[in-house]
Amino acid sequence: MTVLRRTWLAVLLALVWEAASRAAADDFFPPPSRIVAALHRIWLTGPADRLFLTDKALDDFGPSLRNLFLGWGLATVLGVVLGVLLGRSERARAALDPVLQFGRAVPPPTLIPFLLAVLDLGMQLQVATITFGVLWPVLLNTADGVRGVDRLQLDTARVFGITGATRLTRIVLPAAAPKIFAGLRIGLAFGLILVVVSELVGATTGIGAHLINAQQSYQMSEMWAGIVLLGVLGCLFNLLFHLVERRTLAWHHAARG
Repeated sequence: MTVLRRTWLAVLLALVWEAASRAAADDFFPPPSRIVAALHRIWLTGPADRLFLTDKALDDFGPSLRNLFLGWGLATVLGVVLGVLLGRSERARAALDPVLQFGRAVPPPTLIPFLLAVLDLGMQLQVATITFGVLWPVLLNTADGVRGVDRLQLDTARVFGITGATRLTRIVLPAAAPKIFAGLRIGLAFGLILVVVSELVGATTGIGAHLINAQQSYQMSEMWAGIVLLGVLGCLFNLLFHLVERRTLAWHHAARG
């Protein structure tokens, strides 16, 4: 029953889409059954020892996922370090806040022409674009979480002589962890979007390259298959992240409960 409550609307929309597409008979809007068949044919008809992944699946998924997690990982490290600095230092926050607000307002895709001028096409361009876009939600959520640490906890730690790195790792970061994880979740979603955007320019492999190639050759079912695949990956990543977050922050949920 729980699965039915969660999926009935998606199933209903798919059925409506199927009926409307067949009635319209428009090649630009293929029915879901044809899209799923194309998705299966392109990426999931490989050998069983490779989890049925085709050669094209390895060519598309490998570069995209590598760039996604590399950019997300770099942004996580930079965002948490800078966020802690800004959250703990009012002087640093006052000095850097105008620059941060400006940087956050710049859409990452607009940097691609600049990055094309200073970086090579391919991995460097894509990772840089992803890192820039993911950095902001991680940094700002971390800073907000660190600023929100209960003052009583910090004063108690000072009374007991807990300072420096010990206070950071034992008190500040655990207290800010829910906010940090919220930034990481948002950043992962942004990263998946930016993977595709960055691969639309000059990439020969990756999910974004598949989308643009299918569109240029008017293979609409293959193009829609790529779009559906991205939606499935987004849901899967969100589910996995949610499980990791619940396990990591079990103490926090228990305390709130």
